[in-house]
Amino acid sequence: MKGTLQIISGMLTTMVGLAMPFLYAAIGEVFAQASGVVNLGVDGIMLLSAFAAFFVALGTGSLWLGLLAAAVVGLLMGLLMSFVSVSLKAEQGVSGIGLYMFGLGLSSLLFKVLIGTVKTIQGFPPLPIPFLSDLPFIGPILFRSSILVYGAFLLVPLAWFVLEKTTLGLKIRSVGQNPAAADSLGIGVNRIRYLSVCIGAVLAGIAGASLSIAELNLFQDDLTAGQGFIAVALVYFGGWSPWGVLGGALLFSVVNSFQLWMQVLGVNVPSSVAVMLPYILTIVALTVTVNRVRQPAALNKPFERGES
Repeated sequence: MKGTLQIISGMLTTMVGLAMPFLYAAIGEVFAQASGVVNLGVDGIMLLSAFAAFFVALGTGSLWLGLLAAAVVGLLMGLLMSFVSVSLKAEQGVSGIGLYMFGLGLSSLLFKVLIGTVKTIQGFPPLPIPFLSDLPFIGPILFRSSILVYGAFLLVPLAWFVLEKTTLGLKIRSVGQNPAAADSLGIGVNRIRYLSVCIGAVLAGIAGASLSIAELNLFQDDLTAGQGFIAVALVYFGGWSPWGVLGGALLFSVVNSFQLWMQVLGVNVPSSVAVMLPYILTIVALTVTVNRVRQPAALNKPFERGES
């Protein structure tokens, strides 16, 4: 019995850590999509930001400077995506894939030129919360994590509050639902979309940093392994709600944790099949839920003043 509880505790602890990058990236994408812009370049932003965070932290010894570098790279990538998709009104899906390929290729090139081989660093350490971390069973799972893990989970209610209870959130949602009506009320549609995409990109940058300097503490080619695309899928799964995204991130992460522990415990399942489980779950979940929630009406639609 004790051994079983230890395994369950280990799986849930792993789940909490694995959910971190998904929460940052997916909640950031909620902001972008709520304003009407689909950013499929999230994975590329995460990759380039993960490299920037790792390279700066490796060179300076400061994890916080690495995190700042990741956020700056995310902001620059967000401005690029906004310029192409909002100002130039290019097809958002194609723009996003182009951004992803840019991030993938540039991060790989910079890694080979500036680092050359896989190295490790001391990432953000666990930060136990007094008293709470000593609670039986739940304490080690929830209250002995790094500061970036706590930040990811605190981001959920913060994002919900901003989107649902503030004037900025109302503007973002109105631009995503009916940009012409928002424009008639004096709301700068393009300005709000720029802001929303950049918020999403900065959070995607932090998601990348959370991998390279908080979870894995290294950088290598294709470090994200498609996690940015999963984050975009979680937005649909969660019905464009931060709370829904939290549920999807935990569901995906618990399955991912389960497949990792199956391999650790030597369960007689081919490793390739185990690795596929989280992605199969994502496809099934999207198939079941995507048509049950109305997406923002202007999603993936460029705004032209004068159009209804």
